[in-house]
Amino acid sequence: MSLRFIVPFLADSGGVDTTAETDDDNPFQPILDFFDSGAFKATVRLFLFLLAALYLALVFWTFKDAKRRIADPILVAVAVATAIVFPFVGVIIYMILRPPEYLDDVRERELEIRAMERRLGHDQRCPYCRSEIEPSYLVCPVCTTRLKDPCRRCKSPLEPAWKICPYCTTPVRGPLPAELPGERSTIQ
Repeated sequence: MSLRFIVPFLADSGGVDTTAETDDDNPFQPILDFFDSGAFKATVRLFLFLLAALYLALVFWTFKDAKRRIADPILVAVAVATAIVFPFVGVIIYMILRPPEYLDDVRERELEIRAMERRLGHDQRCPYCRSEIEPSYLVCPVCTTRLKDPCRRCKSPLEPAWKICPYCTTPVRGPLPAELPGERSTIQ
């Protein structure tokens, strides 16, 4: 399709109207020809294809990221539906509202907290049968393994590294040769 200017003028002889078509009079004709060219149409199609591919990739990314961050499958479906229904804007909405941590990171942090609590003594266990024990136990109530020695004077449980009883200030004597650390002794 080319744009043509029709210039009407009156001829001197007999008053007959004639029209003259000129393509050289339009200064924008090269630009219009470019927009009509096959290269421009191919470029537009390629751009639309890439835009559609980006849209599908963002929807897929939203699905994968939501599965890693959200435990509830209904909320994952809502996030993906938002990304599908509202192209590009739905993904931005999801990015603003998504949880800050991955589920695996949350689980790992909880395991680390439990391990620290065990190390600090909140969750003490018998070294042999792994049953739960209290810090004041002298023997394990399940396997009867001797856990701590009592003080000679006040009978309070003593830690193996203590040199003096903190409750009655009685000096602690070393373990008997039959009760060396690491050996399992049981009460009968």
